[in-house]
Amino acid sequence: MTDPALPATRDQASRRAEALRKDIDHHNYRYYVHDDPAISDAEYDSLMRELQAIEAHWPDLLTRDSPTQRVGAAPASQFSQVRHALPMLSLDNAFEEQDLLDFDRRIRERLALNGDVDYVGEPKLDGLSVSLRYEDGVLVEAGTRGDGRVGEDITANMRTVRSVPLRLRGERVPRRLDVRGEVVIRKQDFEHLNRQRLGADQKLFANPRNAAAGSLRQLDSRETARRPLTFFTFGVGESSEPLGNSHAGVLDLLAEWGFRVNAEIGRLSGVEACLAYYRELVERRDSLDYEIDGVVFKVDDLEAREALGFTSRAPRWAIAYKLPAREATTRVRAILPSVGRTGVITPVADLHPVEVGGVIVSRATLHNMDELRRKDVRPGDQVMVRRAGDVIPEITGVNLELRPEDSVPWEMPTTCPVCGSEVLRLEDEVDYRCQGGLVCSAQRIGAVLHFASRRALDIDGLGEKIVEQLVERELVKTPADLFSLEHPTVAGLDRMGDKSADNLIAALKQARETTLPRFLYGLGIQHVGEVTAQRLAEHFGDLDPILRASEDELVQVPDVGPVVAQSIAHFFAEPHNRDVIQALRDAGVRWPVVQGRRDEAPLGGKSFVLTGTLETMTRDEAKERIEGLGGKVTGSVSRKTDYVVAGESAGSKLDKARSLEVPVLDEQALIEMLGGQESAS
Repeated sequence: MTDPALPATRDQASRRAEALRKDIDHHNYRYYVHDDPAISDAEYDSLMRELQAIEAHWPDLLTRDSPTQRVGAAPASQFSQVRHALPMLSLDNAFEEQDLLDFDRRIRERLALNGDVDYVGEPKLDGLSVSLRYEDGVLVEAGTRGDGRVGEDITANMRTVRSVPLRLRGERVPRRLDVRGEVVIRKQDFEHLNRQRLGADQKLFANPRNAAAGSLRQLDSRETARRPLTFFTFGVGESSEPLGNSHAGVLDLLAEWGFRVNAEIGRLSGVEACLAYYRELVERRDSLDYEIDGVVFKVDDLEAREALGFTSRAPRWAIAYKLPAREATTRVRAILPSVGRTGVITPVADLHPVEVGGVIVSRATLHNMDELRRKDVRPGDQVMVRRAGDVIPEITGVNLELRPEDSVPWEMPTTCPVCGSEVLRLEDEVDYRCQGGLVCSAQRIGAVLHFASRRALDIDGLGEKIVEQLVERELVKTPADLFSLEHPTVAGLDRMGDKSADNLIAALKQARETTLPRFLYGLGIQHVGEVTAQRLAEHFGDLDPILRASEDELVQVPDVGPVVAQSIAHFFAEPHNRDVIQALRDAGVRWPVVQGRRDEAPLGGKSFVLTGTLETMTRDEAKERIEGLGGKVTGSVSRKTDYVVAGESAGSKLDKARSLEVPVLDEQALIEMLGGQESAS
């Protein structure tokens, strides 16, 4: 990919950068606020690369509200505090219709009104409340709600949320403004996020709210940027200027300034309209694109709000009408071990069918053994079951008075109910896992996708949809079956044709020639990532010594502790896994023996940090070549770093290297250090 041409002069660059920022902000607004993209991803990426190139060539043109600055800060060691100019108070709750009627009566009495009160109704999003502070239209600070008065500074993380404007749109904006809202992960984004984590053998998130809250509390904003967060504004805190007479008008202003305002917000006259709005939203709760846990009603007139005031914990002019509980009582017929796509075995309660929130429920998750023991759920128990949205129902309590006399605690099986492999719980871990990751049909799709992934055997064209078809048609039961696929079979799959089939067969042929670290990583052994796979290969040289190694021998490998050693030893002790490994070898998968230990290699003991864009190789390729010669690639610069390799558009890591006087290599110097040969890309 060629670099964008640079303007001839600084003045031209300044004008072009400003135009690019406006264009990119406009397209961000169209895409992330209105879900209405006007250009393709490739066109958007081209605009962003052009702006990055200008800012790299003329660093003084870089502005803090530039869209290139959404991500990139070094990880923080901890969150500092943010004090809210106006407290972020809680809301009083209504649990039934009479509570809302009483709220409306109190409002009318305090305001001495005979007629209806105008309200604004909005879904109460189940996410994390945050406050954004703008000065002269530029985002300068973001904080969590915390205790209402002091929260955590999450400015770097909120800058990565694309529906948050870094600079307010329009010309007339307040000099100082606090914008309040909720950060959520929408249902479709949550499902996509969990599919990605499943493919990467990462623990799945339990629900969108936990995922959103955890994403915002990442110390590394680059990790937050990978999460599909959406910000919906619901009002303002402090403002240096009056914003009008009504809350609805304030929301209109916020929309004009570039914020996402919930499309479900309604302007309602009188309490009967509020009740109708609530009932209608309850009926549609499962079809909404986000989880809600209630409906908020606010007095629309801002002067009336001033007159109503606050209690010590909540405004008198707003109330949250909670959604009806989705709970029912039923009996546990049995507890069954359910094997997930990553091998985690979850105890699931088989229930006598019962209606919960309009849906017949016959299964409920018990999450894990620790949770099951904490709740002490047993077969035969009478239990309370709760259902929230599309989340799997869960048991919230047990009626011990009705427990059968012959009741005994449930125990996790020692072998997988699907494939018969060993079930293992590593020390200090919560989950039990099936160790037959290469053969277990419950894990088949995830295992094949991981084996084919870019950092494993890198089988181009073997995406999730193709793997799902291969598994569903029982054409592939283990990764070894991939290498027996033939052109007519592949061409007959949906979304495939002769050309695509040719490409996939060629990619499979190429994948037979791999490296030991890639092969080890591709097996999907718990806790064996790229670095551990590299260390195992360097230490043992070939696969057979690893297969024979005891846990005591494995802990002698750098970066391998007792828990990882246990995971590796038990994986290779499983006969099913050994059979698949032999089948892969029989299919022609091979690798060169790794010569010499790490400390004896040409770059043994040397630590590298890569920053910027390289021309002749990707950063992943550079990392692989450095590690192949015994070097270590880390993500941050410190006094212990031996070299920083700086490509085009190198950022803060290059500045830190210079401040610490760490040697900096350009790409040519790295190539010479690697042996003088460019990587074939």
